[in-house]
Amino acid sequence: MRSRREASLLFATLALLFAVPAVAQTLYKLIDKNGKVTYSETRPKEFEGQVIPLDIDPSRNTATMPKYTPPANAPKGSGQPLPPSAPNRDAIAYARERVDSARKALADAKENPGESDMRHMGTAGGGTRPVPTPEYEKRLERLQEDVRKAEEHLAKLEQSR
Repeated sequence: MRSRREASLLFATLALLFAVPAVAQTLYKLIDKNGKVTYSETRPKEFEGQVIPLDIDPSRNTATMPKYTPPANAPKGSGQPLPPSAPNRDAIAYARERVDSARKALADAKENPGESDMRHMGTAGGGTRPVPTPEYEKRLERLQEDVRKAEEHLAKLEQSR
């Protein structure tokens, strides 16, 4: 019984010892006479060119990510950055950009309707007039709502300053 335990322990120790050197690996960088670079896991026997051994340690190829630290003006205990509604310069600047972007999108949609946004009503002989499609009207309403919400958000931020 005792010899079995000793044999198991000896086997485990040997397996561990043989596994450790397998962690490090050597690759070979081969540069031929024309300057072409190739890589190999085995050293070539007959190679006319430069052979550079590269010792690779996989444990060195790990990244350590920095630990997150909340901003100084973040609410205590939240661990989260400030929401856009918090009164600070960055949030106000972001809200102004959002208002400008929403206004620009609305103006662009009004000034440049697509071919599918307008239908032509009337007769060809009596003249036709462009009429917006229901989808285009809904899109304009959504854009107007986006402008309204962005302006309200900006107004709240500026009042709480």
